[in-house]
Amino acid sequence: MKTIIVAVDGFSSCGKSTMAKNLAKTINYKWIDSGAMYRAVTFFALQHGFFEQEILNEDRLCKMIQSLDISLNVNNVTGQTETFLNGVNIETNIRSMEVANRVSQVAALSFVRKFLVTKQQELGKRKSIVMDGRDIGTVVFPDAELKIFVTASAEIRVQRRVDELRSQGKDVSFEEVLYNVMQRDKIDTTRKDSPLRKADDAIELDNSLLTVDEQQEWLFRQFQIVIAKINEYD
Repeated sequence: MKTIIVAVDGFSSCGKSTMAKNLAKTINYKWIDSGAMYRAVTFFALQHGFFEQEILNEDRLCKMIQSLDISLNVNNVTGQTETFLNGVNIETNIRSMEVANRVSQVAALSFVRKFLVTKQQELGKRKSIVMDGRDIGTVVFPDAELKIFVTASAEIRVQRRVDELRSQGKDVSFEEVLYNVMQRDKIDTTRKDSPLRKADDAIELDNSLLTVDEQQEWLFRQFQIVIAKINEYD
C-alpha cells in the first residue's frame, strides 16, 4: 500500500500540531513537529547567551549550528513525541514563553532554515509522515500529496494558547500571549526566507468554530480522499 507525505501549515496556536499529531496516530504515520526543531535552536541560543536583550548574535549561532543534533523521539511510556538536543530531553524547556517570544526571530534566519529544512527533508525520504510547520507545503515538501493550511481568528488562537499554558501550570495573561502571537504572525508572514503562506494547491481550513473532534474528522476525510485517488490511478 502506498504511503504519502501530509504537510500541515498554518499560523501559530491554530491547533495544527494537535491535528497533525492525531492524524499521524490514526493512520500509523510518524508525526514531525518542525516547530519544535526551531524551538530547539532558539533554546540553544538562549542557553548559550546568544541574546543580549532583543539582539541575537547571529554570527555565534551560525558558527555553532552544525554542532546541533536535534531529534524527535517517542516516549514509550506516555506515547508523546519529545524533543532532544544533543541527547538531552528539552521538551519542557522549549515550550516556555521565553522560547516562544524568540523563536520566530531565530526561524527567520536563512542559515537556520537551510540547516533544519535539510534535516526535515531527510525525515521524509520514506514518506509515511505528517509534518506541521510554516513552510512544509511550500518549501520542505512542495510535492507532498496532501497539503493543509490551517487558520483561525487571532482571539481564538490566543485563548487556546492561554488555556494550554495554564493547564501546564504556567501563569500567563491574555495580553502577554496576544502580543506574542501577533509578533510571531508578523515575523512569519514578512520574513524574506520562506514566509508563511498558503501553497497554491493546499486545502484551507478555518477551524475557529470547530471542536478538536470536528477538525480531526475533517482532516482524516481529506487523507482518505487523497489515498482513494492514488489507489484509483495505480
